[in-house]
Parts: sequence; C-alpha cells; structure tokens
Amino acid sequence: MGLFDRLRRAFSGEPEEESKKEDEIVSTSEENQEPEETATNEATTATPEDDQPKVAETTTAEAKEAEPVAKEAEDAKEVVQTPEKVEVIEEIETTSENNEVKIAKKADEESLEQQSDEPKETKAETKEPEIQTTSSETVRYDKGLAKSRKGFGAKLNALLANFRRVDEDFFEELEETLIEADVGFETAMKISDELQAEVKLRNAKSRSDVSDAIIERLVDIYESEGVDEDNSLHFAKDPTEPTVFLFVGVNGVGKTTTIGKLAHRYQQAGKKVLLAAGDTFRAGAIEQLAEWGRRVGVDVVTKPEKSDPAAVVYDAVVKAKKENYDILLVDTAGRLQNKVNLMNELDKIKRVITRELPDAPQEVLLALDATTGQNALTQAKQFKEVTDVTGIVLTKLDGTARGGIVLAIRNELHLPVKLVGLGEKMDDLRDFSPEEFVYGLFKGLVTPKKD
Repeated sequence: MGLFDRLRRAFSGEPEEESKKEDEIVSTSEENQEPEETATNEATTATPEDDQPKVAETTTAEAKEAEPVAKEAEDAKEVVQTPEKVEVIEEIETTSENNEVKIAKKADEESLEQQSDEPKETKAETKEPEIQTTSSETVRYDKGLAKSRKGFGAKLNALLANFRRVDEDFFEELEETLIEADVGFETAMKISDELQAEVKLRNAKSRSDVSDAIIERLVDIYESEGVDEDNSLHFAKDPTEPTVFLFVGVNGVGKTTTIGKLAHRYQQAGKKVLLAAGDTFRAGAIEQLAEWGRRVGVDVVTKPEKSDPAAVVYDAVVKAKKENYDILLVDTAGRLQNKVNLMNELDKIKRVITRELPDAPQEVLLALDATTGQNALTQAKQFKEVTDVTGIVLTKLDGTARGGIVLAIRNELHLPVKLVGLGEKMDDLRDFSPEEFVYGLFKGLVTPKKD
C-alpha cells in the first residue's frame, strides 16, 4: 500500500473510528450499568433476610446494655455470619467499640451507595483512552502545518474554481499554482507532465477527482524520491567519544535558536552538553549563544569577536574530550555572500574536528527558514556546493504557508530533513516524520475513500 493510499485510508477511517468508539462507549456504559442494577437488587434482596437476625441482635443489645462482654461476642459472631460486612464493621470498631448495631447498619447502607457509584467512576476512566485517537506527534504536525495546509488548499481551490475541462490551459495554470505553493519548479513540471496522461486515463471530470489526482501525484513523487532516505540523527559509535553536530546556514534563519533547543533536549535526557560559539563575526552571536547556555544550563566555549572560529572549535573539542561531554553542538558563521571564504572556513573547522575526533562531525546540519520559500531552496543548493551537508533543519514551519518547500528539498536536492520547528516552545523542535508531514499538509484536502 502506497503512502497516498494510507493517507486516504487514514482520512476515511477517522469518522468510522469515532463512531465505533462511541458505540463501544455506549456498550461499555450499558455493561457497566448492569452490575449496578444487580448489585442493588442483591442488596435489596439481602436486606429482608438480614432483618430478623438484626432485630434479634438489637433486642439483645438493648436488653443487655450492662454486659459489654456478651455484646463483643455477639459482634464477633455477626462478623463471622456476615463476611460481606467485615470491612465496615472493622471500621466501626476502630472508631468506637461501643457503637450500636444500628450505626453499623447505616454504615452498611452508605457502603452500598458508594459501591453503586464506583462503576460510574470506572466508566468515566475507561472512556478517556477510547476517545483519544491521535498521537501527540500527529497533533503537533497538524497544528504546525495549519497555515501551509490552508495556503495550499486555497491555491488548489482557486485553480479548480474556474475548472471546466482538462486542457493545455489547465495544466499551465497548474504549473503556476504548484510553483507558487513552493513545491519547486522541477516538481511542478514533472507533476504537470505526468498528470496530463493520468487525468485523461482516469476520465476525471469532477473537481474532487482532479484534486485527488494532483495530490496523489505529489505524494507518490515525494514517496519515491525518499526511498532509502535517512531522517534520523547519527551519534558517535564509540561511547567514550563525544558526538559533534556542526550547524551551518545564513544569519537569521534560527540556527542559534535551534542549537539552544537541541541542547535543552539532550540536557533533559541526561546528556552532558557543550556548545561552541563558532560564529565570531556576527555582532551579538556569541552573547546570544551564551544566553542560551545559561537558559538551558549547559556550558559554552567562547572567544572574543573576530577570533578565528577554528580556534574556538578546537578548544571546544579538547574540552569535550577531556571532561567527558556527550554532545558538542557547534555554531558557525553564515557569510554565504562570500562562498570562497565560507568554504575555506568550514573546511578548516572540519579538519580541526576530524584531527581530534576522526569519526566526527557525525552531522553537518543546514538550518533553513521555511518562511523564505524558494529562497531557502536556493540557499540549500549553495551550501551543498560549499560543504557536505548531511541533513536539513527546517525552522519556523508553523509560521508560514510555504510548507511545500519540504517536497522541493527532497525532490530536487535529495537532502533529508532531520529536524523541524513546529512552534516557539522548547520542545517544539521535533524529529522530522515524513508520514506525519504528509498527513498534516494534505489533511482535509483528499476525498475520503469509500469502500
């Protein structure tokens, strides 16, 4: 089953699952009510049977008030004869040894009322997991991609609003729509070419048929281009050596913030984390990273502004090795306007790291601002020429309608997205899940499958 089929099944399955769960809750409620009635009936039936011995016991108690020893024996006898009330009687005895049997009877009635209420509490508790049908990660992606989903849906609806027939004009407008949705020029052209034959083959006439065909082709291309793609972060194989992540990207894309949030994640996981302020050229960059270090409670290696970034990284690597740090996160300058100098600087930093730790850096992560759309794609192409990028960190995805850029990154750059920013909170930096992304982007835009 392809990704699009799983997507459609998920959308079509939601209302069915909810109705099923409602039925389950109703049936569970009915089942829970039956024991209540039975318990009540049993209690009602048992009361007449117990009346005679209780009257006798009460009469005996009134006739022999001066004989506490005999009463204690009688109480003990009652405990033996009525094991169902042992707990209540014991509670009464601990409260006051001289309580009369009438009080015990009243306590029994209160106990029965409490027991009749207990199934209701259990019933409320069992509802909670049944109602919860989506994972927390799905909810995060759903919220984080709300603007992108709305923007993509609006563009698709605008295209289909004037839909009359599938012809050359339609496919030209489709190409423009997809490019505006930031899926990339190459992807837009490829989809347009493939759909021309497919839509005719399907004999698609309605808007929903054409819309589903477009989205299915987008998903299929996204899935096929992602075969063998590794979206996970890699760590040092030798547990005695620190893992090194090198972050690259232009200024203002959220690179330093990403480092701070990732440091928080690993620090909360019990790892010993060290930061290296390798961006010594941008004004305020060192102070910004140092502030993040104070906020999350991790150490930061710094040098004065205009210092050699490689020297900062060297000090950080030596410190990480000597003091047994688990994770080293390295910030770098983003002077993309001078490719030659940037390339030389990054090469020097990598040589310093590799000389001390031959298997490091384990990741070279390129931070891209999702709000910049096609500009982010251009930056990725340029950085890919400058250094060996192992993965993408896509920031500010929740604040843009240009989530389609993820499709372009995979289809045109073949670089795995490894981390995404789905909000401003510390834990809103998430590991990238391709399926959750597709679900969040196209939710509500696909016609549910009818069996």
